[in-house]
Amino acid sequence: MSELTFEQMLEESLKTIRTGEVVEGTVIDVKPEEIVLNIGYKSDGILTRNEYTNEPNVDLTTVVKPGDTMEVKVLKVNDGEGQVLLTYKRLAADRGNKRIEEAYNSKEVLTAKVAQVLEGGLSVVVEEVRIFIPASLVSDSYEKDLNKYAGQEIQFVISEYNPKRRRYIGDRKQLLLAEKAELQKKLFESIKEGDTVEGVVKNVTDFGAFIDLGGADGLLHISEMSWGRVENPKKVFKVGDKLKVLIKEISGTKVALSLKFEDANPWKDAAEKYASGNVVTGKVARMTDFGAFIELESGIDALLHVSQISKEHIDKPSDVLKVGEEVTAKVVDFNEADKKISLSVKAMFAPEPKAVEEDADVVSVDIESVIASESEDGE
Repeated sequence: MSELTFEQMLEESLKTIRTGEVVEGTVIDVKPEEIVLNIGYKSDGILTRNEYTNEPNVDLTTVVKPGDTMEVKVLKVNDGEGQVLLTYKRLAADRGNKRIEEAYNSKEVLTAKVAQVLEGGLSVVVEEVRIFIPASLVSDSYEKDLNKYAGQEIQFVISEYNPKRRRYIGDRKQLLLAEKAELQKKLFESIKEGDTVEGVVKNVTDFGAFIDLGGADGLLHISEMSWGRVENPKKVFKVGDKLKVLIKEISGTKVALSLKFEDANPWKDAAEKYASGNVVTGKVARMTDFGAFIELESGIDALLHVSQISKEHIDKPSDVLKVGEEVTAKVVDFNEADKKISLSVKAMFAPEPKAVEEDADVVSVDIESVIASESEDGE
Protein backbone atom coordinates (compact mmCIF):
# COMPACT_ATOMS: atom_id res chain seq x y z
CA MET A 1 0.00 0.00 0.00
CA SER A 2 1.42 3.34 -1.03
CA GLU A 3 1.74 6.02 1.60
CA LEU A 4 -0.34 9.18 1.29
CA THR A 5 1.46 12.42 0.81
CA PHE A 6 1.04 15.23 3.34
CA GLU A 7 -1.06 17.20 0.90
CA GLN A 8 -3.32 14.18 0.32
CA MET A 9 -3.74 13.59 4.06
CA LEU A 10 -4.51 17.30 4.59
CA GLU A 11 -7.10 17.28 1.82
CA GLU A 12 -8.79 14.17 3.21
CA SER A 13 -8.96 15.79 6.65
CA LEU A 14 -10.94 18.68 5.20
CA LYS A 15 -14.68 18.33 4.89
CA THR A 16 -16.57 18.36 1.65
CA ILE A 17 -19.26 20.96 1.04
CA ARG A 18 -22.18 21.31 -1.36
CA THR A 19 -24.10 24.23 -2.78
CA GLY A 20 -26.95 25.17 -0.47
CA GLU A 21 -25.28 23.68 2.60
CA VAL A 22 -25.22 25.65 5.85
CA VAL A 23 -21.74 25.82 7.37
CA GLU A 24 -20.09 27.54 10.28
CA GLY A 25 -17.06 29.71 9.63
CA THR A 26 -14.57 31.85 11.52
CA VAL A 27 -13.76 35.35 10.31
CA ILE A 28 -10.07 35.54 9.36
CA ASP A 29 -10.15 38.84 7.53
CA VAL A 30 -12.67 41.65 7.04
CA LYS A 31 -12.74 44.60 4.67
CA PRO A 32 -15.45 47.25 4.20
CA GLU A 33 -16.99 45.27 1.32
CA GLU A 34 -15.89 41.68 2.00
CA ILE A 35 -15.52 39.10 4.77
CA VAL A 36 -13.15 36.12 4.48
CA LEU A 37 -14.06 33.03 6.53
CA ASN A 38 -12.35 29.76 7.33
CA ILE A 39 -15.10 27.20 6.81
CA GLY A 40 -12.90 24.05 7.29
CA TYR A 41 -12.62 23.56 3.55
CA LYS A 42 -9.56 23.58 1.31
CA SER A 43 -10.58 27.04 0.14
CA ASP A 44 -11.67 30.03 2.20
CA GLY A 45 -15.18 31.33 1.94
CA ILE A 46 -15.93 34.82 0.62
CA LEU A 47 -18.91 36.77 1.91
CA THR A 48 -19.55 40.03 0.04
CA ARG A 49 -21.45 43.00 1.40
CA ASN A 50 -24.34 42.32 -0.99
CA GLU A 51 -24.64 38.80 0.41
CA TYR A 52 -24.32 39.95 4.00
CA THR A 53 -27.22 42.39 4.15
CA ASN A 54 -29.82 44.27 2.13
CA GLU A 55 -28.84 47.50 3.85
CA PRO A 56 -26.95 49.74 1.40
CA ASN A 57 -23.37 50.95 1.97
CA VAL A 58 -22.75 49.06 5.21
CA ASP A 59 -19.09 49.04 6.27
CA LEU A 60 -18.53 45.37 7.17
CA THR A 61 -15.62 46.25 9.48
CA THR A 62 -18.20 47.82 11.78
CA VAL A 63 -20.32 44.69 12.10
CA VAL A 64 -17.82 41.79 12.40
CA LYS A 65 -14.18 41.33 13.42
CA PRO A 66 -11.55 38.58 12.99
CA GLY A 67 -12.25 35.67 15.30
CA ASP A 68 -16.06 36.00 15.13
CA THR A 69 -17.95 32.87 14.14
CA MET A 70 -21.06 32.89 12.02
CA GLU A 71 -23.32 30.53 10.14
CA VAL A 72 -23.48 31.01 6.39
CA LYS A 73 -24.95 29.28 3.37
CA VAL A 74 -22.88 28.04 0.42
CA LEU A 75 -23.83 29.78 -2.82
CA LYS A 76 -21.13 28.32 -5.07
CA VAL A 77 -18.35 25.85 -4.22
CA ASN A 78 -15.95 27.29 -6.78
CA ASP A 79 -16.32 30.81 -8.09
CA GLY A 80 -13.80 30.17 -10.85
CA GLU A 81 -10.91 31.36 -8.75
CA GLY A 82 -10.98 28.47 -6.31
CA GLN A 83 -12.96 30.38 -3.67
CA VAL A 84 -16.27 29.48 -2.08
CA LEU A 85 -19.02 32.06 -2.37
CA LEU A 86 -21.15 32.42 0.72
CA THR A 87 -24.31 34.20 1.73
CA TYR A 88 -25.50 35.30 5.13
CA LYS A 89 -28.58 37.29 4.21
CA ARG A 90 -30.20 34.41 2.31
CA LEU A 91 -29.75 32.10 5.26
CA ALA A 92 -31.20 34.81 7.47
CA ALA A 93 -34.03 35.24 4.95
CA ASP A 94 -34.81 31.51 5.07
CA ARG A 95 -35.03 31.70 8.81
CA GLY A 96 -36.84 35.02 8.54
CA ASN A 97 -39.46 33.43 6.30
CA LYS A 98 -40.16 30.92 9.00
CA ARG A 99 -40.34 33.72 11.53
CA ILE A 100 -42.77 35.71 9.39
CA GLU A 101 -44.93 32.64 8.80
CA GLU A 102 -45.20 32.07 12.54
CA ALA A 103 -46.05 35.74 13.13
CA TYR A 104 -48.69 35.60 10.39
CA ASN A 105 -50.35 32.52 11.86
CA SER A 106 -50.28 33.81 15.43
CA LYS A 107 -51.14 37.45 14.52
CA GLU A 108 -48.06 38.52 16.47
CA VAL A 109 -47.29 42.23 16.62
CA LEU A 110 -43.88 42.85 15.06
CA THR A 111 -41.59 45.85 15.50
CA ALA A 112 -39.14 47.00 12.86
CA LYS A 113 -37.40 50.13 11.61
CA VAL A 114 -38.62 51.69 8.37
CA ALA A 115 -35.90 50.88 5.82
CA GLN A 116 -37.38 52.79 2.90
CA VAL A 117 -40.17 55.26 2.17
CA LEU A 118 -41.64 54.29 -1.18
CA GLU A 119 -44.18 56.04 -3.37
CA GLY A 120 -46.94 53.67 -2.36
CA GLY A 121 -45.99 52.82 1.21
CA LEU A 122 -43.21 51.77 3.58
CA SER A 123 -40.64 48.99 3.46
CA VAL A 124 -39.40 47.32 6.64
CA VAL A 125 -37.00 44.43 7.15
CA VAL A 126 -37.52 41.62 9.66
CA GLU A 127 -34.65 39.13 9.82
CA GLU A 128 -33.64 39.98 6.23
CA VAL A 129 -37.20 39.62 4.95
CA ARG A 130 -38.59 42.73 3.30
CA ILE A 131 -42.16 43.52 4.24
CA PHE A 132 -44.24 46.10 2.41
CA ILE A 133 -46.78 48.24 4.26
CA PRO A 134 -49.10 49.98 1.74
CA ALA A 135 -49.87 53.65 2.36
CA SER A 136 -53.51 52.73 3.02
CA LEU A 137 -52.41 50.47 5.91
CA VAL A 138 -49.83 52.81 7.45
CA SER A 139 -52.29 54.88 9.47
CA ASP A 140 -55.95 55.07 10.44
CA SER A 141 -56.19 58.39 8.59
CA TYR A 142 -54.96 59.66 5.24
CA GLU A 143 -51.21 60.33 5.23
CA LYS A 144 -50.16 62.72 2.49
CA ASP A 145 -46.43 62.52 3.26
CA LEU A 146 -44.92 59.27 4.54
CA ASN A 147 -41.39 60.68 4.84
CA LYS A 148 -41.91 61.37 8.53
CA TYR A 149 -41.71 57.60 9.11
CA ALA A 150 -38.21 57.29 7.63
CA GLY A 151 -35.93 55.53 10.12
CA GLN A 152 -38.69 55.19 12.71
CA GLU A 153 -39.53 51.97 14.51
CA ILE A 154 -43.14 51.00 13.91
CA GLN A 155 -45.38 48.16 14.96
CA PHE A 156 -47.50 46.11 12.58
CA VAL A 157 -48.96 42.68 11.91
CA ILE A 158 -48.56 40.47 8.85
CA SER A 159 -51.82 40.61 6.88
CA GLU A 160 -50.61 38.65 3.85
CA TYR A 161 -47.96 35.89 3.64
CA ASN A 162 -47.08 34.47 0.23
CA PRO A 163 -43.50 33.09 0.12
CA LYS A 164 -43.87 31.70 -3.40
CA ARG A 165 -44.42 35.19 -4.77
CA ARG A 166 -42.24 36.72 -2.05
CA ARG A 167 -45.21 38.85 -1.09
CA TYR A 168 -45.27 39.91 2.55
CA ILE A 169 -47.76 42.63 3.50
CA GLY A 170 -47.77 44.44 6.83
CA ASP A 171 -50.69 46.27 8.44
CA ARG A 172 -50.24 49.06 10.99
CA LYS A 173 -53.72 50.51 10.58
CA GLN A 174 -55.59 47.72 12.37
CA LEU A 175 -53.38 48.15 15.44
CA LEU A 176 -54.12 51.87 15.56
CA LEU A 177 -57.84 51.26 15.16
CA ALA A 178 -57.84 48.66 17.94
CA GLU A 179 -55.89 51.00 20.19
CA LYS A 180 -58.24 53.88 19.41
CA ALA A 181 -61.30 51.71 20.14
CA GLU A 182 -59.89 50.80 23.54
CA LEU A 183 -59.05 54.41 24.34
CA GLN A 184 -62.50 55.50 23.17
CA LYS A 185 -64.16 52.96 25.44
CA LYS A 186 -62.15 54.16 28.44
CA LEU A 187 -62.84 57.81 27.59
CA PHE A 188 -66.62 57.45 27.41
CA GLU A 189 -66.61 55.48 30.64
CA SER A 190 -64.90 58.38 32.41
CA ILE A 191 -66.59 61.53 31.04
CA LYS A 192 -70.05 63.08 31.25
CA GLU A 193 -71.76 66.27 30.13
CA GLY A 194 -70.61 69.25 32.18
CA ASP A 195 -67.09 67.90 32.78
CA THR A 196 -64.03 69.99 32.03
CA VAL A 197 -61.32 68.02 30.24
CA GLU A 198 -58.01 68.66 28.52
CA GLY A 199 -57.54 68.18 24.80
CA VAL A 200 -55.23 68.99 21.91
CA VAL A 201 -56.29 70.82 18.75
CA LYS A 202 -56.17 68.24 15.95
CA ASN A 203 -57.65 70.21 13.06
CA VAL A 204 -59.07 73.71 12.49
CA THR A 205 -61.77 74.50 9.93
CA ASP A 206 -63.85 77.56 9.06
CA PHE A 207 -66.73 76.31 11.22
CA GLY A 208 -64.80 75.07 14.25
CA ALA A 209 -61.95 72.98 15.64
CA PHE A 210 -61.63 69.27 16.28
CA ILE A 211 -60.11 68.51 19.67
CA ASP A 212 -58.39 65.20 20.44
CA LEU A 213 -59.64 64.12 23.86
CA GLY A 214 -57.50 61.00 23.99
CA GLY A 215 -59.79 58.37 22.52
CA ALA A 216 -62.25 60.48 20.55
CA ASP A 217 -62.40 63.83 18.81
CA GLY A 218 -64.77 66.51 20.04
CA LEU A 219 -66.10 69.42 17.97
CA LEU A 220 -65.58 72.92 19.29
CA HIS A 221 -68.00 74.87 17.08
CA ILE A 222 -67.19 78.47 16.20
CA SER A 223 -70.24 79.60 18.20
CA GLU A 224 -68.81 77.94 21.33
CA MET A 225 -65.27 79.28 21.08
CA SER A 226 -65.92 82.45 23.07
CA TRP A 227 -68.64 84.45 24.75
CA GLY A 228 -67.69 87.06 22.15
CA ARG A 229 -67.65 86.74 18.38
CA VAL A 230 -65.00 84.68 16.58
CA GLU A 231 -64.76 85.55 12.89
CA ASN A 232 -62.07 83.05 11.88
CA PRO A 233 -61.13 80.02 14.04
CA LYS A 234 -57.82 79.68 12.17
CA LYS A 235 -56.72 83.02 13.60
CA VAL A 236 -57.49 81.88 17.14
CA PHE A 237 -56.28 78.25 17.26
CA LYS A 238 -53.55 76.19 15.66
CA VAL A 239 -52.91 72.45 15.51
CA GLY A 240 -51.15 71.26 18.66
CA ASP A 241 -52.65 73.85 21.01
CA LYS A 242 -53.62 72.43 24.40
CA LEU A 243 -57.05 73.45 25.69
CA LYS A 244 -59.29 72.97 28.69
CA VAL A 245 -62.76 72.48 27.27
CA LEU A 246 -66.26 71.97 28.62
CA ILE A 247 -68.19 68.89 27.50
CA LYS A 248 -71.45 70.43 26.38
CA GLU A 249 -73.16 67.35 24.91
CA ILE A 250 -72.47 63.65 24.29
CA SER A 251 -74.47 61.92 21.57
CA GLY A 252 -73.26 58.39 20.88
CA THR A 253 -69.61 58.82 19.97
CA LYS A 254 -70.06 62.50 19.07
CA VAL A 255 -68.90 65.07 21.59
CA ALA A 256 -69.82 68.76 21.44
CA LEU A 257 -67.40 71.04 23.27
CA SER A 258 -67.45 74.62 24.51
CA LEU A 259 -65.12 77.28 25.86
CA LYS A 260 -68.04 79.32 27.21
CA PHE A 261 -67.52 78.63 30.91
CA GLU A 262 -70.31 79.97 33.12
CA ASP A 263 -67.98 81.77 35.52
CA ALA A 264 -66.81 83.91 32.59
CA ASN A 265 -70.33 84.58 31.29
CA PRO A 266 -70.48 88.36 30.67
CA TRP A 267 -74.26 88.33 31.10
CA LYS A 268 -73.86 87.23 34.71
CA ASP A 269 -73.63 90.82 36.00
CA ALA A 270 -75.12 92.52 32.95
CA ALA A 271 -78.43 93.45 34.61
CA GLU A 272 -76.67 95.85 36.95
CA LYS A 273 -74.08 97.22 34.52
CA TYR A 274 -76.50 97.76 31.65
CA ALA A 275 -79.72 98.66 33.40
CA SER A 276 -82.05 101.05 31.56
CA GLY A 277 -80.88 104.62 32.04
CA ASN A 278 -77.20 103.77 32.41
CA VAL A 279 -74.77 105.54 30.12
CA VAL A 280 -72.33 103.11 28.52
CA THR A 281 -69.45 103.17 26.04
CA GLY A 282 -68.59 100.58 23.42
CA LYS A 283 -67.15 100.10 19.95
CA VAL A 284 -69.00 99.65 16.68
CA ALA A 285 -68.68 95.93 15.89
CA ARG A 286 -70.78 95.74 12.70
CA MET A 287 -73.49 97.64 10.88
CA THR A 288 -76.69 96.96 9.00
CA ASP A 289 -79.09 99.29 7.21
CA PHE A 290 -81.33 99.43 10.31
CA GLY A 291 -78.66 100.09 12.91
CA ALA A 292 -75.22 99.48 14.39
CA PHE A 293 -74.25 96.76 16.86
CA ILE A 294 -72.10 98.13 19.64
CA GLU A 295 -69.78 95.74 21.52
CA LEU A 296 -70.01 96.76 25.16
CA GLU A 297 -67.65 93.94 26.19
CA SER A 298 -66.67 90.57 24.80
CA GLY A 299 -69.90 88.61 24.48
CA ILE A 300 -72.32 91.51 24.85
CA ASP A 301 -73.50 93.49 21.85
CA ALA A 302 -76.20 96.16 21.96
CA LEU A 303 -78.31 97.56 19.12
CA LEU A 304 -78.12 101.25 18.32
CA HIS A 305 -81.04 101.72 15.96
CA VAL A 306 -80.57 104.09 13.03
CA SER A 307 -83.29 106.33 14.45
CA GLN A 308 -81.37 106.67 17.74
CA ILE A 309 -77.91 107.46 16.35
CA SER A 310 -78.36 111.22 16.02
CA LYS A 311 -80.79 114.07 16.67
CA GLU A 312 -80.74 114.70 12.97
CA HIS A 313 -82.23 112.26 10.46
CA ILE A 314 -79.74 109.87 8.83
CA ASP A 315 -80.40 107.33 6.12
CA LYS A 316 -78.03 104.59 7.23
CA PRO A 317 -75.52 104.07 10.10
CA SER A 318 -72.48 104.01 7.82
CA ASP A 319 -73.16 107.67 6.96
CA VAL A 320 -71.97 108.76 10.40
CA LEU A 321 -70.29 105.70 12.01
CA LYS A 322 -67.47 103.31 11.12
CA VAL A 323 -66.47 99.91 12.51
CA GLY A 324 -64.15 100.24 15.50
CA GLU A 325 -65.39 103.70 16.40
CA GLU A 326 -66.14 104.34 20.08
CA VAL A 327 -69.71 105.31 20.90
CA THR A 328 -71.27 106.58 24.14
CA ALA A 329 -75.00 106.07 24.50
CA LYS A 330 -77.80 105.52 27.01
CA VAL A 331 -79.40 102.14 27.66
CA VAL A 332 -83.09 102.48 26.79
CA ASP A 333 -84.04 98.80 27.05
CA PHE A 334 -82.48 95.75 28.75
CA ASN A 335 -83.97 92.31 28.07
CA GLU A 336 -82.00 89.69 30.00
CA ALA A 337 -84.20 86.78 28.92
CA ASP A 338 -83.49 87.36 25.23
CA LYS A 339 -80.05 88.85 25.89
CA LYS A 340 -80.91 92.05 24.04
CA ILE A 341 -79.91 95.59 24.84
CA SER A 342 -81.07 98.73 23.03
CA LEU A 343 -79.12 101.99 23.06
CA SER A 344 -79.82 105.58 22.14
CA VAL A 345 -77.50 108.50 21.49
CA LYS A 346 -80.50 110.82 21.09
CA ALA A 347 -81.56 110.08 24.65
CA MET A 348 -78.29 111.63 25.86
CA PHE A 349 -79.59 115.08 24.95
CA ALA A 350 -82.23 117.02 26.98
CA PRO A 351 -85.40 117.68 24.97
CA GLU A 352 -85.69 121.26 23.61
CA PRO A 353 -88.92 123.29 24.07
CA LYS A 354 -91.13 123.08 21.01
CA ALA A 355 -91.36 126.27 18.93
CA VAL A 356 -95.14 125.90 18.53
CA GLU A 357 -95.66 125.89 22.31
CA GLU A 358 -93.55 129.07 22.69
CA ASP A 359 -95.65 130.85 20.03
CA ALA A 360 -98.88 129.74 21.73
CA ASP A 361 -97.74 131.26 25.04
CA VAL A 362 -96.99 134.58 23.35
CA VAL A 363 -100.37 134.69 21.61
CA SER A 364 -102.13 133.88 24.88
CA VAL A 365 -100.52 136.83 26.66
CA ASP A 366 -101.36 139.22 23.87
CA ILE A 367 -105.06 138.26 23.93
CA GLU A 368 -105.31 138.72 27.68
CA SER A 369 -103.74 142.17 27.38
CA VAL A 370 -106.17 143.16 24.70
CA ILE A 371 -109.18 142.01 26.76
CA ALA A 372 -107.99 143.91 29.80
CA SER A 373 -107.47 147.06 27.76
CA GLU A 374 -110.94 146.87 26.27
CA SER A 375 -112.52 146.53 29.72
CA GLU A 376 -110.89 149.70 30.97
CA ASP A 377 -112.11 151.68 28.00
CA GLY A 378 -115.68 150.56 28.63
CA GLU A 379 -115.73 151.85 32.14
